[in-house]
Amino acid sequence: MNKEQERFKREAFFHDKWAISENINSIAITEFFENTTALENNFILSHIGSLKDKKVLDIGCGLGESAVYLAKQGAKVTAIDISPGMISSAKELAKRENVLINFIVSPIEGLNLKSESFDIVYCANLIHHLSIEGLPRFIEKIHSFLKKGGWFYSWDPLVYNPVIKIYRKVAKEVRSADESPLNFKILKLFRKKFTKVYHKEFWLLTLTLFLKYYFINRYNPNKVRYWKQIYKEKPEEINWWFNKLKRADRVLLKIPLLRAMAWNIVLYAQK
Repeated sequence: MNKEQERFKREAFFHDKWAISENINSIAITEFFENTTALENNFILSHIGSLKDKKVLDIGCGLGESAVYLAKQGAKVTAIDISPGMISSAKELAKRENVLINFIVSPIEGLNLKSESFDIVYCANLIHHLSIEGLPRFIEKIHSFLKKGGWFYSWDPLVYNPVIKIYRKVAKEVRSADESPLNFKILKLFRKKFTKVYHKEFWLLTLTLFLKYYFINRYNPNKVRYWKQIYKEKPEEINWWFNKLKRADRVLLKIPLLRAMAWNIVLYAQK
């Protein structure tokens, strides 16, 4: 077994264990894309427009909230994950929501699908789980799956913010050992293959929500996944202050130095 296969095995084991611990009935589907806190997916949806009859490949589908949501919007979804446990949970979620999705257990590197068969390739919090050596192969794969003019969308954490660095050191039990936040060098890799490559950053002052979880709610970061908890926030309870921080972030994150301090980056590229 080579290093990459060992990595796949560790990732699958970690996510299988996570899947077992989750209650399907508590998974936020609509909120994952439409809540006031769903900053990345709000933006991605606004860029995509109508999903009706679009062929979508959801890579690293996890518990299935993305795949199910996209299918409910009329997309024809194929969803893959390296974890059999996650796929099992995602299938259960799809059944509960009465949507048809083609689920596949596989790492992206071993995936064999028809070339140029998808309008959209989407992945949430996946790229930072890949090895540096595996990134060119990943980009090659997703490029081959997209139709000419098709779009790739992803969002992942950035490496630069010191508060997030502290959080990651504290929350070790809810993170896999192999994940590594992104830096802006990844844009160069995508530009080698894609015709158009764009990026947009989110969460600067709005990261106050994490401080609220730790200091006010007293959520143990090794018991509560903060990046999942945000979708369970009730807009009527937090909008009075959260929306003000969102508006401030829109201005501040136009400044290159501050942009690097964002928590997440949305990377979107056209073939």
